[in-house]
Amino acid sequence: MLPSASMDVQVHLLILALSVASSCCHDFLYHDYCIIGAGPSGLQMAYFLQHAKHYYVVFERELAPGHFFTLYPRHRKLISINKLYTGKSNREFNLRHDWNSLLSHDSRLLFRHYSQDFFPHADAMVHYLADFASMLDLQVQYNMSITHVTLEKDTKAWNDHYFILTDQNAQLYKCSVLLVATGTWIPHEVNFPGSEYVEGYESMSTDPKDFIGQSVLILGRGNSAFETADNILGVTNFIHMVSRSRVRLSWATHYVGDLRAVNNGLLDTYQLKSLDGLLEGDLEDLVLIKDENGKLKITLRFYLENSNRSEGEPVLFPQDKLDNFAARAPYDRAIRCLGWKFDFSIFNKSVRLMRGKDNKKKYPLIKPSYEAKATRGLFVLGTASHSVDFRKSAGGFIHGFRYTARVVHRLLEARHHKTSWPSTVYPIAQLTNAIVKRLNEASGLYQMFSVLADVILLKENATEFEYLEEYPVGVLQDLESHTGRKVQNGLFVVMMDYGKNFSGPDKDVFYYNRAVGEPQHAWQSNFLHPVIYYYKRLPTEREMRLCPPDQPLPRPDAIHHMVEDFLTEWTAPNAHILPLRRFLENCLETDLRRFYGESCFLFAFTHQKLPPFCQQGYMRMQGLMGNERLHRNGVETGHLEDYAAMDSSSEQAEASSLSYHQLLDNHIVSHHRRYPLTGTRNEL
Repeated sequence: MLPSASMDVQVHLLILALSVASSCCHDFLYHDYCIIGAGPSGLQMAYFLQHAKHYYVVFERELAPGHFFTLYPRHRKLISINKLYTGKSNREFNLRHDWNSLLSHDSRLLFRHYSQDFFPHADAMVHYLADFASMLDLQVQYNMSITHVTLEKDTKAWNDHYFILTDQNAQLYKCSVLLVATGTWIPHEVNFPGSEYVEGYESMSTDPKDFIGQSVLILGRGNSAFETADNILGVTNFIHMVSRSRVRLSWATHYVGDLRAVNNGLLDTYQLKSLDGLLEGDLEDLVLIKDENGKLKITLRFYLENSNRSEGEPVLFPQDKLDNFAARAPYDRAIRCLGWKFDFSIFNKSVRLMRGKDNKKKYPLIKPSYEAKATRGLFVLGTASHSVDFRKSAGGFIHGFRYTARVVHRLLEARHHKTSWPSTVYPIAQLTNAIVKRLNEASGLYQMFSVLADVILLKENATEFEYLEEYPVGVLQDLESHTGRKVQNGLFVVMMDYGKNFSGPDKDVFYYNRAVGEPQHAWQSNFLHPVIYYYKRLPTEREMRLCPPDQPLPRPDAIHHMVEDFLTEWTAPNAHILPLRRFLENCLETDLRRFYGESCFLFAFTHQKLPPFCQQGYMRMQGLMGNERLHRNGVETGHLEDYAAMDSSSEQAEASSLSYHQLLDNHIVSHHRRYPLTGTRNEL
C-alpha cells in the first residue's frame, strides 16, 4: 500500500490533469460566422463576408476547395454552359450565359479565362475554385473536418444561442451564425433484395473497355444515369434504364437539373429501335437474383412475398407467367445512378435541422430566406438550399446560388450589422427606364426567375421611388424587417417567369404557334418574360401563406406581362416600352412621358399640374442643350412644329419692308425658337 503522502500527490496530479483536460475541452475558438464547406457556395459567401470585413472562417475537410469536382461528374464533362460570345460587352448581361463564374470584383476570376469549352472539363472548375480562394485571400482552413454541431443557449448571443462545432481533432469552435455549404454528397441508395450486387456511380469503372459485349442495367434517370449510358453506348449489347418516374427533359420542363440534351444519346437508340430501352417501376419493388453463371436477373418483390415455394425451390420470375416480360433478359452488371442527398449526421438534435418533405426529403427544411425552419441563425447555402426552388429555378446550381448567397449576406447585414438592403432612389420620371434597364441586363432575375425579384418602393405622392435588386419573393411579407426599408406608398415587384402551362415533362414545347408576338396577348406568353406586380400595400403573411402553389405571389392590385421576345431583348418601343409605361401610369395616375423643353414651357402656361418630367427636369433647368440635330429629330417625329419653315416663308413675304435691325431681331428670335435651352426626346 502506498504511503499517504504519495497518495496525496497522485490525487493532486489527477485533479490537475482533469482540470487541464476540462480547460482544453472548453477552449472555444470564436468567429462571428462559420462556413462549413469550401465548395462554390462556401467560397461565394466567404467573398461577401470578407468584402464586408466580417470575422469569419471556412472549414474544408479536404486539402483544397471544390473537392466534389475532383470526383464528379465521373466522366468529367460539366453540363453548366460556358458561353464565351454573346455579341455584347456588358458584364452583367454576359453572366446570364456564364453558368460557372462566381461573383467578385476581379474580372480575372471569370470562368472564361479557365476554359474555352462550351461544356467545360471538371478539372477546370477545380483549378478555378482554387484560384478564387487564393487570389481573394479567403479565410479557408483546410484539412478541417467538422464532425459534430450542437447548440448552446446564451441570451447574450446574436440569436440567443451559439453554434458549437467540433473538428476531427476534438477542437471546439463557437459561432454566432452557421452557414452550411456542404452540398449534397451522400450517394442516394435504395435497399431491395439483391441491391448488394449493384455498383455505385461513385465507384464504377469509367473505361468503356470494361463494358465490351455486356448487357447493363442502370438504376436512375437523371443526368448521371444518362451520362453513364452515353459513355458505354458503343460497346454494350444493350442498356436498360429503370426508374420510378418518366424521363424529364430539361427543354420541356425548363429546369436545368432535368435531363440535358448533351447526355440524352440513349433516347435516340431507344426510340430508333437499337436495343436500348427505358422502363418505369418502383425500385423498391425490384429483386436482383444472381444465377450460377454470375448473371443478374430481375424479379419482383411481389413474387417472393406471395409465393409458397419451399426452401431450395427455384425463384419465380415474371416471365414464368408472362413470357414477354420486358426485363426478362439477364444482365452482366447493374449500376446505381440515383444522385446524392444531404448529410444530416453531423448535426445534434439540439440544432433541429429537419428534413424536407415529400420529394425534397434529400434537402434540409428551410425557409424562402434560406434560414433553417426551426433554428434562427442557421443558413443553408448552395445545392443543399435547392428545396426553395426545386424543379423550378436554378438555385441548386452555381449560376443560381451565387445570387442566393448574396441574398443571405444582405439579410445578415440588415439583421446583425444595421446595414440596409442596397437601394437607389430615382425621380419618378425615371421609373420606366430603370425597369427596362434591369430587365435587359440583370442576370440574377434571369437565372432565378420566379424566386428573386426587384422591388420598387414608391415615395410619398409618387414623386420618387427606391429600387431594391434581387429580393427573395418568398418572404415579401417581411421586406421591411429584412431590408430596413419602409413600405408606405405601394410597391412594384419585377420578376421573370415562364408561361404557367408551358413547362412540364409531358409538354410539347415545339408546337406550331408556340410563341406570342402581340402585346395585347402578352399575358399568354410562354417563354421567359418579365412580369410586373403592383401592390398598394405590402402583402400580409396570411396572403403569402394562402398563395396558390403555382403562383409566386398573391393576387396583386394590378399585373402586367411584357410580351416574350425571341432575342430576350425587351426594348421594342411599341411592343415592350409603351405598354409598360402605360401600365405604370395607370397604377400611379400620372404621366411618365418625357417632353421637349418647349412642350414643358407650354404646359406651364396651360396646365395646373405639370408632368413629373417637366417638374423634375425643365422647371429645375435640367435637360439636354438644344441643337440642330435634336430639333430636326423632333420635327421629323412630329413632336415639334417646324418653325424654321414657317419663319422662312414669313421672312420672304416681309423682307422688302424690314430694315437691317428688324431682320437681325427676327433672326435672333427664330434662333431661340428653333433651339430651346432644355429638352430630351419625347418617348412614345
